[in-house]
Amino acid sequence: MKAGHKMGTAMRRFAALILLATPLPAIAQNASAQNSVTEVSIDQLRSRMDKGQDSSVDITRAYLDRIAAMDRKGPTLRAVIAVNPDAVAQAKASDARRKAKKLLGPLDGIPILIKDNIETRDPLPTTAGSLALKDNLTHRDAPVVALLRAQGAVILGKTNLSEWANIRSTKAMSGWSAIGGLVRNPYGLDRTSCGSSSGTGAAVAASFAAAGLGTETDGSVVCPSSINGLVGLKPTLGLVSRTYVVPISHSQDTPGPMARSVRDVATLFSAMVGSDPGDAATRDAGKYRKDFTAGLAGASLKGVRIAVYRPDMSPLIATRFDQALAVLRAQGAVLVDVQRPKTDGMGDAEFDVLKFELKTDLDKYLASTPPSVKTRTIDDVIAFDTANADAEMPYFAQEIFDMAAKSKGTGEASYQAQRDKSLSLAKGAIDGMLKQADATILVQPTYGPAWLSDPIYGDQYNGPSSSELPAISGYPNLTVPMGLVRGLPTGLSFIGPAYSDGKLLEAGYVYEQASKARVAPTYAPTADAGAGVEGKP
Repeated sequence: MKAGHKMGTAMRRFAALILLATPLPAIAQNASAQNSVTEVSIDQLRSRMDKGQDSSVDITRAYLDRIAAMDRKGPTLRAVIAVNPDAVAQAKASDARRKAKKLLGPLDGIPILIKDNIETRDPLPTTAGSLALKDNLTHRDAPVVALLRAQGAVILGKTNLSEWANIRSTKAMSGWSAIGGLVRNPYGLDRTSCGSSSGTGAAVAASFAAAGLGTETDGSVVCPSSINGLVGLKPTLGLVSRTYVVPISHSQDTPGPMARSVRDVATLFSAMVGSDPGDAATRDAGKYRKDFTAGLAGASLKGVRIAVYRPDMSPLIATRFDQALAVLRAQGAVLVDVQRPKTDGMGDAEFDVLKFELKTDLDKYLASTPPSVKTRTIDDVIAFDTANADAEMPYFAQEIFDMAAKSKGTGEASYQAQRDKSLSLAKGAIDGMLKQADATILVQPTYGPAWLSDPIYGDQYNGPSSSELPAISGYPNLTVPMGLVRGLPTGLSFIGPAYSDGKLLEAGYVYEQASKARVAPTYAPTADAGAGVEGKP
C-alpha cells in the first residue's frame, strides 16, 4: 500500500509538470500579442502573413502567450497537455517558404492543436491522458497529421482529453485525465467541456490556436464542439485515416476538425481527407478529396428539403431550436417534421461492439508502441491503473476496461451479429427520416448546454444528443453554434448520408452566416442559472 502511494505521488507530480516541462520558446506573455489572435479566422491569419503584417512566428508566439497566460493561470482551462518545443522553428520554416514564394498550401504557417490520442513526430509523447502512456514518444506522424504538415501547418501542441477517450468507465467525468487534470469550459468554468475532445473544444474556443483536431467514436467531436460554441465535423467514416490514433473502435473511430467557423472547419477538413494503405476503411477516400471551401460562398438553401427531428428537450433548448429552424426557413429551406424509427436494442449492440473492438484494437496499438511503454495489452493497463489507483482512479474506476479485457475481442461469437444489428438500425433510422421528408439533410439539436463537472457522480446530462445514429452508421454529422442558453452554448446538427460532408458544410455555412449565433466565451466562474432559482420575495 505504501509503495503504491509513493508511486501515485510521483505520477501526480509528473501529471502536474508535463506542460511546464515543455518549454515555451521566447514568449513575451503580453496582452496585446494574445489579443492579436483572439477570435481570428484562418483566412484572416493567412491574409496578415501574405501582406507582411504578421509572420507565422508572430502568430505562433501570440498563441503560446495565450496558453501560458490562461491554461494554467487565469481561468486555468487545462485544455493543453503540452506545447510543442519545435513550434516556433516550424513557423520560421513557413516564413522562409512564404518569402521564397514556395508555400505548401492554405494551412502554411497556421498553428493547429492536436488531441493527445493522435501521434505526431514532434518531441511529445502521445498519452491519451493516461500515465501508462507517459513515455509513448513514437516519433511518427499519424497520416492525418502528416497531411496537415504537408500543407505547412504548425503543430502547436497536444490537447487534453477525457482519459482513454472516455471509454474506461461508465461513471467517468468528461474532460478529466490523470495527466492533464480537468478541462474547464470557457463559458462557465464549473461546467463540463464534454468529451472526449474536451481539450480541443476549450482550447479552440479560447483562441489557443486557429483550429484543432478531435476524434470521435460516439459524440467526442460534436459534443465538445457544441458545448464550447464551436463548429465541429464528425466526417463520413473512411474519409480520414485512423492509423496511429489510440483506438477504441475501428467501426466508429474517426478524427474530425474543430474550429470557430464553418469555413475554418472546411479548410482543415480539406487537408485531412485521403487514402491510407494502413487503414482499409480509407481505400476510396482519395476520390472524395477536394477543396471543401470552394462551394461555400455560392451555397444556397432555396428549395432544399430538410428533415426536422424534434427529440425530447427542455423549453429553453426548444426555443433555440425553433429560432434556428426559422433561420433555415428564411433562407428558403423547406422543413418537414419527421419521426425517428424505432431502434430498440441498438445501444446495447453498439456497447458490445465497442467493448469487443476495444480489446482487439487497443492491444494491437499498444503492441506497436516503443519499448519504453510497458503496458503492452489492455490487461497491462488495468494492472497499471490498479497499482496507481490514487493517481489514475481518484474519481472513477475502469469497469469498461474490465469488461473488454474479459471478452475475446472481435473473436467473440456474437461480435459480427451485434455489429450488423447496430449498423442496420442506425442507417435505417437516418435513411428512414430522410425518406419521410424526401430530403438529403436532417437537422436536430446537437446537445443542450453544458452540465456541471461532478467528480462524485460523473456526467449527469440527459438532454438531446445527435451523435448516436451518425456515429454507428458512419454518416457525417456537422454541428454549428445555435446560440446560448443561460450563457452556455448549444449546437445545431446537420446530418446526411455517407459522403455528404460537403453538402452539410454548405448548409451549415448558410445557416451560420444568416444566424450569427456564435458568441465568444467570457470565462464566467459559473453559468447564469436565472433569477428564478432565488424564488419570489
